[in-house]
Amino acid sequence: MTPLGSGLMSTIQGGTASSILGPGMMSTLGGLLTPGTRSGIKTGASATLDLNKIGQARNKIMDIKLNQVSDSVSGQTNVDPKGYLTDLQSMIPQHGSDINDVKKARMLLKSVRQTNPRHPPAWIASARLEEVVGKLQVARNLIMEGCDNNKDNEDIWLEAVRLHPPDVGKSIVATAVGHMPNSVRIWMKAADLEIDERAKKKVFRKALEQIPTSVKLWKAAVSLEAPEDARILLTRAVECCSASTELWLALARLESYDNARKVLNKARQHIPTERQIWLSAARLEETRGQKDMVERIVSKALTSLRANAVEINRDHWLKDAVDAERAGCAMTSQAIIKSILGYGIEDEDKKATWLEDAKNFSDQGAFICARAVFAYALGEMPNRRSLWHAAVVFEKDHGTPDDYEEMLKQACEKAPQSEEFWLRHAKSRWLRGHVEDARGILAKAFEHNPNSEQIWMAAVKLESENNHFERARRLLERARGKAPSARIWMKSAHLEWCLGETDKALMLLKEGIEKYSDFSKFYMMIGQIYAQTQNYNEARKIYTEGVKKCPHAIPIWILLSRLEESQNQVVKARSDLEKARNRNPRNEDLWLESVRIETRAGLKELARERMARALQECEQSGRLWAEAVWMEERHGRKQKSLDGLKKCNHSSDMLVATAKLLWSERKMKKVSTFLSTA
Repeated sequence: MTPLGSGLMSTIQGGTASSILGPGMMSTLGGLLTPGTRSGIKTGASATLDLNKIGQARNKIMDIKLNQVSDSVSGQTNVDPKGYLTDLQSMIPQHGSDINDVKKARMLLKSVRQTNPRHPPAWIASARLEEVVGKLQVARNLIMEGCDNNKDNEDIWLEAVRLHPPDVGKSIVATAVGHMPNSVRIWMKAADLEIDERAKKKVFRKALEQIPTSVKLWKAAVSLEAPEDARILLTRAVECCSASTELWLALARLESYDNARKVLNKARQHIPTERQIWLSAARLEETRGQKDMVERIVSKALTSLRANAVEINRDHWLKDAVDAERAGCAMTSQAIIKSILGYGIEDEDKKATWLEDAKNFSDQGAFICARAVFAYALGEMPNRRSLWHAAVVFEKDHGTPDDYEEMLKQACEKAPQSEEFWLRHAKSRWLRGHVEDARGILAKAFEHNPNSEQIWMAAVKLESENNHFERARRLLERARGKAPSARIWMKSAHLEWCLGETDKALMLLKEGIEKYSDFSKFYMMIGQIYAQTQNYNEARKIYTEGVKKCPHAIPIWILLSRLEESQNQVVKARSDLEKARNRNPRNEDLWLESVRIETRAGLKELARERMARALQECEQSGRLWAEAVWMEERHGRKQKSLDGLKKCNHSSDMLVATAKLLWSERKMKKVSTFLSTA
């Protein structure tokens, strides 16, 4: 038997086992001891306890547990003493009802304190344990004992102040200051304990006598003073802490313009590597409206910082530009962007990078910065249409109408071959009620783009919308000579048709067919004019000619079918649609017209048969499924709607049909929920 075993057995045999081990340990030993040993326990109950052997057994058990966590190499352990003691707080029970955990934690912490009384975390953890279980006075006694053993530790003094009421805390912190006069945290705590502002100021002044180089103390002391006293205090602060940028900048803000310039010059001498001093100087000059000085200072800042081996971080400078804008310093913001935007960027990456910068500024709401980016980029690349387009869109979204039009004007000057900018500019002036200006803009656009169909059409629209039909006619006549196109002929005929001049319209359309025989809208318009004048035979002829010339123009097939239907020639209409489907398979419009023609004829069963075939051929068509829902009887519409949503749940036609179905059943809440989540 090992010494541990013999010592434990002799102890058990010499005393009452239940009084030493408790019922839990007795039940465990019951399975390990021999019957003879058990009887020895019962018969030796009156024997005297050997306390020394009990202590030896306990120490031996602890040694075994410690050896279990040790490495095989003697003297090394997996337990980190610092981390172990620092994490003692995690062992504190969170509920006072767990008495066993409290006792274990208390014993362990006591052992740690006795082993190393000069370890503050052990005392702090012990005090917090007692605080958690409600023994506040014991916690205070423990922490004060810890302070006596660790007089040069900030944490334990601050914990002692926290555990005591304010009046006692003041005396404790006074004692702590006596032991640690150079501790900034303790001086700050001493000031926090004071309620009266004058007392706080007094504490800070005493603290600054002891620690004149503490920026934190100077800032706290200055925050309590009036502007004039703060200026005096900061003058002393920058002498003691000449490397603190914050103190220099705070002093500059409190000084007059001339004195602030002197302060910032001194700050640059003491801290030549700090960009914020340069930027503050730029902001200062901006307050006087010195735009040239602002740009000069920012440019000089970059030169000086590079000379002092300071890394120029482009992202930091761009963030400074945003901060300057938010502070109301637009000139400084623009100067920063002008100086830093092209820094460190390859030529091939410039456009993409600058567009990304403008987008980022716009997303942050820094519109002045974004405009500065566009101004710089367009100055570097004045012929890039994509840059002009981005700048125009930006001004439209975030600028005033005047800003938008000014940007369009510049775009027209720099990129005169771009029709888009001319049209946008003319439209903007027109919508603002300046019709003459819009005409002038389009006239200039004609000079640079004489053959542009879009500009001709915009000019015609401007005149016709303002009821100047003769001007519109003249423009269209000139357009047919200078920029002939099928669309120009169509618009010319459409204008005459709208004005009631059907003969002129027909003449123009026939001329158009001779020039552009494959333009389907000519046939459609001629057929509609003939139908309008009840000349159905001519309409049929032109539609028939149209489907021969343009067999894939679906609207002509549908117009031909409806013409036959209007003349009670349903069989002929049905035949035309079948021909159209053969030439244009899987076309939802033709199938839909085929279904509807049967419905209009009152042949519901035939219409359902057409719909079934249509859904087989165009199973992803939302228009067909939406029509199929309403062809069902009332009780079958819901299921048909569900089937349609499974096939094409992203179709607007299907979504509207389903919402309409719910609405017809008076399920208003479901309609709202369905449309909001669709």
